Amino acid sequence: MYFSQIPNISYDTKPTSYPFSESDRIIAKNFFRRYELNSDAFGYATFYTKYAVNQGVRIETIADRYYGKPTYDWVIILTNNLINPQFSWPLNDYTVRKIAEDKYGDDTYSGVHHYETIETKSGQTIDGKSILALEGGIRVDKNFYDSPFTYWNGTQNVTVAGNTVSKSVLNFDHEVTENEKKREIYILKKRYFTRFIEEFKKRSLYSQSSDFISKKLKKTGVWWNSLFLKESYLKPL
Repeated sequence: MYFSQIPNISYDTKPTSYPFSESDRIIAKNFFRRYELNSDAFGYATFYTKYAVNQGVRIETIADRYYGKPTYDWVIILTNNLINPQFSWPLNDYTVRKIAEDKYGDDTYSGVHHYETIETKSGQTIDGKSILALEGGIRVDKNFYDSPFTYWNGTQNVTVAGNTVSKSVLNFDHEVTENEKKREIYILKKRYFTRFIEEFKKRSLYSQSSDFISKKLKKTGVWWNSLFLKESYLKPL
């Protein structure tokens, strides 16, 4: 369903630098036309519902549940700006473990990925609110972990060991945490679904230009291969 909305492009498979060759045009989907949701839209809670993806649940399943068809999975992909759904979507435990083992080898379960702080209260309260001596989750280096940490408890300085206010995060634990972050997604509420589809269709149409053929088709003289590669020559020293 998504691909049916993508406009086409007519390109010449022969370079224009060959004046004696006949044009050989091919029509294909214009996958160079990218769509990204305006980040400001996430600031409007009325548009979306937060959803926690359970292990093993696929995008198509959620699309079918909320929009009535699994083929509307692309709406979830676009509204969450998932660049690569294969890896932007939460992976199952086995896949996370396999990726971690391939990435870190023998250091998967014992190697330190980084150090980070542990939330530490100072013992002070202001207006009934507890004051933190140190916010948790901040990445620090090993020197911080191995060094004393001093904070003010309201009456005097208190010094504690760095490894009591920070911790080491192992490689495997880091990969698990990063995968868990992917579980929270945004579901566009159904009352805005039709409007979203209509706007997407509208923005998929071409406007008038020198390459315009129709609202769903435009031409280009760019040789396909030259979109990726360009010959260059090194200058002698």
